[in-house]
Amino acid sequence: MPVPSFQGAGLTHTGCVREENEDSILTDPAGLLWAVADGMGGYGHGAMASDMVIDQVTLVSDFAPPVPTIRARLQQANRAIHAKAQSPGIGQMGATAVVMLIQNSTAHIAWAGDCRAYLMRAGQLRLLTRDHTVVQEMVDQGLLKDGDRNRHPQRHVVTRAVGAEPDLEVDDTAVPLVPGDRILLCSDGLTAGLADQTIANLMHLDAPPREICAELVRACIEAGAPDNVSVICVFASEG
Repeated sequence: MPVPSFQGAGLTHTGCVREENEDSILTDPAGLLWAVADGMGGYGHGAMASDMVIDQVTLVSDFAPPVPTIRARLQQANRAIHAKAQSPGIGQMGATAVVMLIQNSTAHIAWAGDCRAYLMRAGQLRLLTRDHTVVQEMVDQGLLKDGDRNRHPQRHVVTRAVGAEPDLEVDDTAVPLVPGDRILLCSDGLTAGLADQTIANLMHLDAPPREICAELVRACIEAGAPDNVSVICVFASEG
């Protein structure tokens, strides 16, 4: 099996409803370290929280043990954000996040909240992460059908976020990549606006990562984009 090389791009947009973009993204010219953080908090403090997450993630070395290092950086961001929230006039803030470090042709992904990672392989889109949300727990317990999650009044309520509590639990997964694979990282603004099948159709386009990102954001905006929307596309290609 040939060893793949990686190229990617990212794009973030305020959307059609919000006044400020509180998402932050990390893109890597080397094609190895990528992240999306979606900030939460009043008076612009969500933007501060997502920036603090990305500031920590940028310190991850391409050659460090992937998951322990990413987890440590997210937990450090958690402590910093939680401490900052105690400052006068700040109040509770936090950020959901998904981070990917590619090492030895394997995507190591860690996340907290409802930012997502998908794998497109052989034309099929597969969700790699599991949302940390009230609605996901209801789906898991059989109290809500998966197809009804986007209409539920608590669909935006997350059960984990960086900075929301003194301690942070981070989930992770690892996926060996082969040439032809495509990875999508996104904030929940994308999945609130577009169905998975629409995302799959756009991810399958014969276009470079930069154009795929632009098409995803454009489609989301056309659908009304009720939240900030951020996307990162990373392609594995031969050689």
